[in-house]
Amino acid sequence: MYESRAYEFYNPRLASLKPVDGTVKRGAMLPYHLKAEDTAQANLVKNPLVLDEAGLKDGKRYYDIYCGVCHGQKLDGNGPLYKGGDGPYPAAPASMLTGKVLGYTEGRIFHVITYGYNVMGSYASQLDIEQRWKVVGYIKTMQNGGKAPEAAPAAPAADSAATTAATPAPAVAAAH
Repeated sequence: MYESRAYEFYNPRLASLKPVDGTVKRGAMLPYHLKAEDTAQANLVKNPLVLDEAGLKDGKRYYDIYCGVCHGQKLDGNGPLYKGGDGPYPAAPASMLTGKVLGYTEGRIFHVITYGYNVMGSYASQLDIEQRWKVVGYIKTMQNGGKAPEAAPAAPAADSAATTAATPAPAVAAAH
């Protein structure tokens, strides 16, 4: 064992092999497996990204490029292609700040961007998964008055809420 045989791991034959189907690159987001008709399940999907100011800025940039042309820079459904009915596009795009879209969950908005809805086509080929989630984060932030939505606190169980209110907090012992 003092002299081992040379082994060339990165030879051209092995290096040219494609990864196994379904392989996810390290650090990459998991693929979106819902089908176009799975809208009820899409409502349950949460944004996996925790967006900071830079992430929201990216989301705004992607929105302005891909969505603002129809839905408007102000998210009011009055973009350059519609122009209050005077533009080349005859149908009014949905406003993101009023109506039914205001009630859409993050997962539903992501699903619409991924598969399209009514006249709107899919943007899955223009925006990757992370970019779509950033757009969703930007839209939800603007729907919330420009403030990032707060994470919902975990609700305590019904019986644990009553016991924690009635039981005083234990005293912390001093270190010796």
